Amino acid sequence: MLLVPLVLSLTVHEWAHAWSAHRLGDDTAKGQGRLTLNPISHIDPIGTLILPLLGIPFGWAKPVPINPTRFRRGVNMKKGMMVTAAAGPISNVLLALVCAVAFGLVARFSPQLLTGSYGIASLLAAMIQINVTLAIFNLIPVPPLDGSRVVEGLVPYGWRAQWESIVRLSPLLLIALVFFSGRLIAGPAGYVMGWLGRVIVAMQ
Repeated sequence: MLLVPLVLSLTVHEWAHAWSAHRLGDDTAKGQGRLTLNPISHIDPIGTLILPLLGIPFGWAKPVPINPTRFRRGVNMKKGMMVTAAAGPISNVLLALVCAVAFGLVARFSPQLLTGSYGIASLLAAMIQINVTLAIFNLIPVPPLDGSRVVEGLVPYGWRAQWESIVRLSPLLLIALVFFSGRLIAGPAGYVMGWLGRVIVAMQ
């Protein structure tokens, strides 16, 4: 109930990066076989398989390569990188929403599937929670998370030196984030989960 939802969620996340880059003209990810929803193309042995199998609720997939110099003419490289970065978390939010709608529809038309031994309720609940967590965690502006690329595109030129000093500390910040991210994202995750809960109720 952890491995399957995590693999699916990470696959959609990385595919969204590749798809958005391809739409902007960069075919780097496509050329490396990453513009696909086949999980095998995105699996990182440690982050996608070993950690979840050990019961650790944390993971990652192979990062999708993006080359902003290959964006088509007329696409601002800074804005293009922001779009491709945001595509991953947005895809997780949309996937969580789809699962919430599915949960509500199953509860309305086939409630026995949720109360029996089919595991559908647990699977959909895990999909919702994992995708919400992935979206919020990846939006934290600490390199190499997606949020850092969004913030980097918004940082004024006069603040570049301060931003670069933060980037240099990113390994330490990332380690600290792994330990304290639960408290950091609990509030936003609870809000989004509450909203999705209302979606489930509305669909019933």
